[in-house]
Amino acid sequence: MNGILCQYLTEHKYSIPSDETYSHIDEWLDWYQGEVPNFHVYKVYNGMTMTSHKRYRLNMAKTVCEDWANLLLNEKVSIKAGTYEKRLNEILEKNNFRVQGNQLIELSFALGSGAIVEYLDESGQVLLDFIRADMIYPLSWDNGGGIADPPGGENPEDPDLYYIENHYIDAESGKEQELPEGVVPLIPTGSAVPMFQVLTPNVCNNIDLDSPLGVSVYANGISQLKGCDLVYDSYMNEYVLGRKRIMVPISMAKKQMEKDGVTAPSFDPNDTVYYLMPGDSREASKPEQVDMSIRAQEHELGIQRSLDLLSLKCGMGTGRYKFDSGGVKTATEVISDKSDLYQNRQKHVIVVNAALVAMAKAIAFLDRRLTDLTVEVSFDDSIIEDTNTTIDRNIKLVQAGLRSKLTAIMEINKCDENEAKKELERIAQEGQIQASAIDWGGAENESEPEHDQEDPEEKEDPEEVDDQKDTGGTNPSDKAVRK
Repeated sequence: MNGILCQYLTEHKYSIPSDETYSHIDEWLDWYQGEVPNFHVYKVYNGMTMTSHKRYRLNMAKTVCEDWANLLLNEKVSIKAGTYEKRLNEILEKNNFRVQGNQLIELSFALGSGAIVEYLDESGQVLLDFIRADMIYPLSWDNGGGIADPPGGENPEDPDLYYIENHYIDAESGKEQELPEGVVPLIPTGSAVPMFQVLTPNVCNNIDLDSPLGVSVYANGISQLKGCDLVYDSYMNEYVLGRKRIMVPISMAKKQMEKDGVTAPSFDPNDTVYYLMPGDSREASKPEQVDMSIRAQEHELGIQRSLDLLSLKCGMGTGRYKFDSGGVKTATEVISDKSDLYQNRQKHVIVVNAALVAMAKAIAFLDRRLTDLTVEVSFDDSIIEDTNTTIDRNIKLVQAGLRSKLTAIMEINKCDENEAKKELERIAQEGQIQASAIDWGGAENESEPEHDQEDPEEKEDPEEVDDQKDTGGTNPSDKAVRK
């Protein structure tokens, strides 16, 4: 189908990316799915015939893309849109954006590109489509690689506004057919901005420098992916082949006649326990048992080195993945703001942020024709700095008089100044309510507090009191009390 579409677009004078780009997408997809035919299937000679085997694999291509998607779009990412924010979140929730958006980034980093498309259904509800790279055919793009207006013609209503053309192509002949009932040939959007956003890893396409499509995050790490699977396959075969093996002279193997009259051993040639020794001076010897020691430690070290190299090639630095008895694990500790992972993550955030802001504006336009929406995306920075560390630092700075409470709330809650002011007002109001709720005067409770009770040893002598009354008292404090 891809070839038919390319041929149709070329015949209609559209410029599309080279076929070489799409052939690489197919290769990246094979690695993402963990099944590369010319690599993961191999043959081994057992002394008589070549036997076919499947290579054990770690499938690190998918793991890397999952990791990047979780670093860029997780549950802690929020989209601020002012008064339209509540409505925006309702639309995103109906479209299962938290799940579909994360999966789109995963596929975009695997295949090099992906797209979000906004449109209205028959009932006027805003819907989102999530398109992977092998279904995207850019028709025109600017010098920055961004996909721009198609050059097929101008919008008959307004050449400055985007419109959508619908064509129906036969999958076998490539000929254009009549549109199905209910599908119109031209749909004006009324928008000066596109109703789609393209996502690519923020790395240069070194396969085709002029292509608007991106490259897979592991496009330049195929050798490292092979290294991971090669070492892991050898590691697993240590246990498969580490069992006892029997070296069998070919003359002692039981033979049977085949239909063509050629003799062959009767046991399964795929059984790796037996290895046939050719007929030589050892032909008359007995079968020999061979015990092989398992080199687990050496293989585990080799797998760790392979993971470090792959992680480095995919922009995550070294030490991101650890191999132990339980398999491959992702490091969860807080990363340094000077590490390769942090710097590359911030670079990818630029692309994701632009796509999410444009998506929110496109939704607002389709939903309520809003054109002046201010959108801000707050990403998850907990991977860079621990939340408790941020709180403790702000508390110390506020107590030392080096930071205002307003600024501290903004940093801790990841909010703007207006929201921080409201939070500060709520804190102040709660403090007043708690203070007023305490009855310090004892109006409702006439019993005196325990700390106001007189100590029996300090109780005044009645005779001394009478003497003070008669003499008028000589203690000024007593006079003050009597007043």
